[in-house]
Amino acid sequence: MSFDEAFERLIGHEGGYSNDKNDPGNWTGGQVGKGTLKGTKYGIAANTYPNLDIKNLTLTQAKEIYRKDWWNKLGADGIHSAIVFQLWDFAINAGKVRAIKELQQAIGFVGSQVDGKLGPATKAKINEFDINDVILTLMAERLKFYTGLPTFSRYGKGWVGRCAENLKYAAKDN
Repeated sequence: MSFDEAFERLIGHEGGYSNDKNDPGNWTGGQVGKGTLKGTKYGIAANTYPNLDIKNLTLTQAKEIYRKDWWNKLGADGIHSAIVFQLWDFAINAGKVRAIKELQQAIGFVGSQVDGKLGPATKAKINEFDINDVILTLMAERLKFYTGLPTFSRYGKGWVGRCAENLKYAAKDN
């Protein structure tokens, strides 16, 4: 899967400008009421990019941020692209370390093995499994993570909908 294809899918999940004061991601300090309320646009959030002019961000600028800071830095070479897309989308929504930890749990890692790093041991273990098994188990871990968040009652419907759409992509990608 190319970055362009992954980006088109991603941007379908990420909306335009949002300045919801109850969303910690919209604050430069990463917590409600901490820092400046700058918002989120195309999924690019003030908590991750506190010095960026979020409101005036263009789609082209967002695409380059996703390529440079997320796609290129995921380090998922050697993993089936169907899994890479699911991991990348989760990383953007919940953070790279969290997404990798959930993937590690999905493939049976425990304790200190769950380190949030996509290293050789994790990649080798992923490739021992059927693609569908990894994707479905990762999605189960993702949903379990979301339902455990205190903000689930406010944002959960959107997160679950995103997961449902990603399962449709998974059915095409495998």
